[in-house]
Amino acid sequence: MKGLELCRLYYEEVGAPALKAAFPELMGRAAAGLAGQGSDCLGFDDEYSRDHDFGPGFLVWLTDADFEEYGAALQAAYEALPREYRGFTRRPTHTGAQRVGVMRTSDFYNYYIGCAVPDTLMKWVRIQEHFLATCTSGEVFEDGLGEFTAIRSALLPCYPEDVRLKKLAARAATMAQSGQYNFPRMLRRGDVFAARLALGEFLNAALSMLYLLNFRYEPFYKWQFAGAEGLVAMAEALPYLKDIAASSTMRDAGRISGDIEAACAVAIGELRLQGLTEAEGDYMEPHAYSIMAHIEDETVRNLHVMEG
Repeated sequence: MKGLELCRLYYEEVGAPALKAAFPELMGRAAAGLAGQGSDCLGFDDEYSRDHDFGPGFLVWLTDADFEEYGAALQAAYEALPREYRGFTRRPTHTGAQRVGVMRTSDFYNYYIGCAVPDTLMKWVRIQEHFLATCTSGEVFEDGLGEFTAIRSALLPCYPEDVRLKKLAARAATMAQSGQYNFPRMLRRGDVFAARLALGEFLNAALSMLYLLNFRYEPFYKWQFAGAEGLVAMAEALPYLKDIAASSTMRDAGRISGDIEAACAVAIGELRLQGLTEAEGDYMEPHAYSIMAHIEDETVRNLHVMEG
């Protein structure tokens, strides 16, 4: 059983009846669900994921006012719920983030992105994708007041368009610099270690571009490839990126260079399909500046091409 399904059933069969009986009015205003850090929130959990932060549990999100008045009492009621359910035991949280229990809605979003909904485009630019993927992960089981869901909905499905374009431009510039330029240059110099770092930069940028072209936030690095399965835009590049990731820098250098160029060609094709570049050629850098020209907000458009 997947962790999210386990937690949903635990809430429906155990948590909700007990907490609603004890706090009927409060729970009518509360939101409950499972979201935040953890592979179970993304649906990528397996038997290896159960060594920490796994088991029947859920979060209850309250307004600031309700938390001040009822937070401690509701947390005590939560702690009194059975720790074992359907053969699973709730494990202590070791991630540093509150994974289960009672918390303020405001604290949840502040922990990951420093605010609720960013009120300027520059604030959006500075938020890393995986933090937005994290705080919009999982599932909201119930939300009587709608406060938690309203913030979540405002953060989805992706960045505001000018910010998405800015990040796409940065990814295109990074792909050009790290993969098309520096990787072969480092190999000619005989610096296989710098070449490997260049590949890492290229892979991160290319995978991020894949997500952004699908209007999605890229998850934490260890789930980037897993989360990319099933995405449509730029999907033909994924086998090339996997091959790069699995290759030997020294032994497979020629094939890697071919994979880089093939992945870039797919990315350029998708950028053209979405009407985001008018540049010519197969080098990614001119396409980065072409994407920048599509940004309407002057402040965002005037940022360094690799900002974001």
